[in-house]
Amino acid sequence: MNTLRVRAATKADLPAIVAMLADDDLGRAREAVGEPLHPGYLDAFAAIEADPNQILAVAAIDGAIVGTLQLSFLPGLSYRGGWRGQIEAVRIASDRRGQGLGRRVIQWAIETCRERGCRNVQLTSSNSRLDAHRFYRQLGFEQSHTGFKLTL
Repeated sequence: MNTLRVRAATKADLPAIVAMLADDDLGRAREAVGEPLHPGYLDAFAAIEADPNQILAVAAIDGAIVGTLQLSFLPGLSYRGGWRGQIEAVRIASDRRGQGLGRRVIQWAIETCRERGCRNVQLTSSNSRLDAHRFYRQLGFEQSHTGFKLTL
């Protein structure tokens, strides 16, 4: 397999990231693929890029974007003031799934959290993503909490 490189995303990566976000049943209904990019994506990217506690990452092979995730570092008082790593929006390009890339991208995120001194790493996954739940359990994540969201 060619070398997988995980790095901070650039503005030029946004079309590929948005395309991966839209490439599933949930994303199809909520994302806007196409040029020009919706201004909301550009605004969100600028905010993420400016925040030292956020990393929008891409995984690339030979320059081609094959995966993405957002990693947030959250301070908290619990765990004696321990920080948490929050993994969100994990996607692997549909034509690259099943090659172990997701595992490698999540391992990168976990190691990045260790390097930043996080006490734990957490993520959420839609109730409908049963394959993703199995995948995360295989990586050692425990389904320990029930999450709630309120759409505004």
